[in-house]
Amino acid sequence: MNKNYFTISIIKEARVDENRTPFVPNQIQTLISNFPDLKILVQPSKNRCFKDEDYSKAGAQIEEDISQSDIIFGIKEVEISKLIENKTYLFFSHTSKIRNDNSQSTQDAAIIYKKKLLREILKKKVTLIDYENIRDKSKNAYRYLGFGRFAGIVGCYNTLSLYLKLQKKQLLPRAFEINSYKKIKELISKQNFNKLKILQTGKGNVAKGSMEILKHANIKQISLNDYLNKKYDEAVFCNISLREHVERNDGKDSSYQDFMLNPHEYKSKATNYLHSTDMLITGHYWDPKFPKLFSLNQINEFKNLKIIGDITCDINGSIPTTIRSTSIAKPYYSIDINSMKEIDLSNKGIAVMAVDNLPSELPREASEEFGNSIMSEVLPYLINKDDGRINRATTASKGELCSSFSFLENFICTSAS
Repeated sequence: MNKNYFTISIIKEARVDENRTPFVPNQIQTLISNFPDLKILVQPSKNRCFKDEDYSKAGAQIEEDISQSDIIFGIKEVEISKLIENKTYLFFSHTSKIRNDNSQSTQDAAIIYKKKLLREILKKKVTLIDYENIRDKSKNAYRYLGFGRFAGIVGCYNTLSLYLKLQKKQLLPRAFEINSYKKIKELISKQNFNKLKILQTGKGNVAKGSMEILKHANIKQISLNDYLNKKYDEAVFCNISLREHVERNDGKDSSYQDFMLNPHEYKSKATNYLHSTDMLITGHYWDPKFPKLFSLNQINEFKNLKIIGDITCDINGSIPTTIRSTSIAKPYYSIDINSMKEIDLSNKGIAVMAVDNLPSELPREASEEFGNSIMSEVLPYLINKDDGRINRATTASKGELCSSFSFLENFICTSAS
């Protein structure tokens, strides 16, 4: 990339329900203004949240052929047949959480596609830089960019809307129909959530986005102690961290560092809180090595739990009632607590919200925030000198998996029928 000029491109997303973009038109204009030798190509798309002509007016070239690009930006997994040999791609590959202990037992279409995609990436000697892994060097490995905040915002709004729907109070318009965070805040602030008790997990951007909505809904935040021991005549929520929902199996003192090194020595204690919970909203990070928040065998113990908004949406992951992801068009389903099978949405069983591309309901605002992060935290280190963040996020290069992602070798080698 040591050229006097360079070319970046934005691909057309393969998923018809994916309308986000790595850069919005005003960011394209800024980049071209700041870097006169920069050439930007945009593949034409009817689904993208901005029109092709918006990009053209900003100075980009609308081209189907992006084979001359140095760097290719997308959002979700690239269509396998469209991968170009020896190119550098940035997108969410969703492969970081794959481990031998859960990947091979989950032979659904998404897992099979990931296998085939990674194989083709290696075959075509593509360099894959995964957004999810662009992190700092701290012990918490802080992510520089993501859509977590908007996932939390939309996921929480959807979950509160589900409550109102089941209570037959009011059928709120969907977030994508409103298409404005400002208007969503105004609308949710006018609703009544009675004495609803909500448990919110996580401390990252997903949880922060979710709590923005909870506070705009005038739902009071309380301490964990008060959540467990007091009764309220108003809607309340409690936010718990990882440290508050896991404990060592042997009962000894724990620390975040110890948990990350020895997750197999821990168990969930969230069941202590779920007995007092009407609605669970998840925003915590989960890895297959971590204990699940609760087990299917425990679900009957939670007499008050009627709604789960699984914003994290890890299939067969931390939340065992999330047996599949849902779509923007059909965001909800219910689980029968006896058979643990999916049933039509109703007050019977537990209602689940598990949309896997929530930020696409507010695509323009989510894309602008994401693009700003790329411009400040990624592009300078891609084009100029890397401080290590790009190298650490590189999953594959020159036909081989990078050392930090060698665990994917067995996953790739298993059959993908």
